[in-house]
Amino acid sequence: MRYFFVLLALLAVPGWAADIDSVAILSKIDAQVSFMDSDFSAEVQMTQTKPGEGISQRTVALFRRDREQKFVMLLLKPDSDRGKGYLKVGNNLWLYETIPTRRFIVTSAKDRFQNSNARNSDFTRSTLATDYRIVSLTKEKLGPFDTTVYQLEARHNEITFPKMKVWVTADSLVRKTEDYSLSGQLLRTTAMPSYQEFKGRFVPKKVTIIDALMGKTLNGVFKNETTEYSLSKLSTDPLPSLIFTQSYLEKNSQ
Repeated sequence: MRYFFVLLALLAVPGWAADIDSVAILSKIDAQVSFMDSDFSAEVQMTQTKPGEGISQRTVALFRRDREQKFVMLLLKPDSDRGKGYLKVGNNLWLYETIPTRRFIVTSAKDRFQNSNARNSDFTRSTLATDYRIVSLTKEKLGPFDTTVYQLEARHNEITFPKMKVWVTADSLVRKTEDYSLSGQLLRTTAMPSYQEFKGRFVPKKVTIIDALMGKTLNGVFKNETTEYSLSKLSTDPLPSLIFTQSYLEKNSQ
């Protein structure tokens, strides 16, 4: 009975009930794309386009253990980057560099992945419910989709983007995001128009990132840098725990 009155008191606090709704809504979104009851691995094909400079491509092996907040990304192509990798354990993230020397460098989830328009945090499990609160919502048509647009603000300073807008369909799948600085500057737009269902979860077929700040003016028109990536060779087979160690990256760089 005491807890019942505590709950009533909390519900009377302005914004508390709304915050509970935020957690419930964002948790559903997280659950659709997170593999909490198995390991997950895939191959990532990434293409970056820099206006006036051309196209670069990367192939990356991705390993995730979402329940333990671990991931590894091992670069396979191009040959010049083969053996480089990332290891995340909890809140700690390391980049393993092979050139000029083999060494681990402490890095951040906020940093750009290999100088692309993607961030390291794009490849971890979705944690919207713990990282953000919903401050407003609207309904909006997005191409063929009826979506709810949630305006989000960060709960803490460790998050990559302090503010976000996410376009979500009724199946709790994110179809588009806009990432903002604390001052409200648009930093990038990400589109995920289609998904593939896999073992009861959903994986985007293709992700397109449009960088709002990086690009070049050509013939008087600003052209944005873009990065596209897709995931293939999906698997939920158990992974050896050795994969989520620095030793694994050192071994696979040889």
